Amino acid sequence: MLSGYDIIKAPVITEKSTQKRRESSQVVFWVDKRANKSEIKKAVEKVFNVKVLDVNTIVVPGKVKRVGRYAGRTQIRKKAYVTLVEGDKIDLFEAT
Repeated sequence: MLSGYDIIKAPVITEKSTQKRRESSQVVFWVDKRANKSEIKKAVEKVFNVKVLDVNTIVVPGKVKRVGRYAGRTQIRKKAYVTLVEGDKIDLFEAT
C-alpha cells in the first residue's frame, strides 16, 4: 500500500493548471501510475487536509526525444485533476 506522499509526486504548474485553479477550484498533480482515483482522493485529503469533490485522471504518453542520431522516449506519467469543495484551497498554490 502506497502512502499519500508516495502517490502524489509533484504539482503541475502551468498556465492551464493555474487558470483551472482560479476558475473552478481544481488543482493538478503528477501522481503514481499505479494509483486509482479513490487512492488519489484519500491521499490529497490526508496530505493537504482538504475535502475533495471529484478526481479526473489522464495518462500522458512519453514523447520521442532525440540527441544526435540516438532517439529515446520520456516517461509515461499520470496526471490528476482534483476538484476541491467550494471554500477549500491548498496553501502550496496560494503562495505563488
